[in-house]
Amino acid sequence: MTEAQAIAILCAMLGGEPEHRESYTLHAVSTHVRIDCITDTHAIEIGLDHTRGSYDSLHQATFNAMLTEREPMVILIDTDNIESQYEYQIEAVTRAHGVDYAVWDEHFLIRWQMTAPFRARLARAAGAGS
Repeated sequence: MTEAQAIAILCAMLGGEPEHRESYTLHAVSTHVRIDCITDTHAIEIGLDHTRGSYDSLHQATFNAMLTEREPMVILIDTDNIESQYEYQIEAVTRAHGVDYAVWDEHFLIRWQMTAPFRARLARAAGAGS
């Protein structure tokens, strides 16, 4: 699973908007950031558990939360059922700074995506029976 796939699946589960673009101006120059997932309450950064790039998640979540007046959150996608040094450090620092933190299992996300059509069918059937 790629990070982009994880973002799309997880953000749908959380009822958020994936890859939200948020603009801001610095010294009369307009620029923007992309927020992995934005909900009514959180600016969420999503990273894979075994990548050094996930270290940036806390910075991005915090900055994006400031821009959007939401709470920051970091979510790591567990791909191997092993807590790596990256996961350990990211969790320790996010918790030390009071930032919401969660780990989601890659296989759970895949199963959730695969069963989405069945859940939608059940929801339609339940709605038709009302």
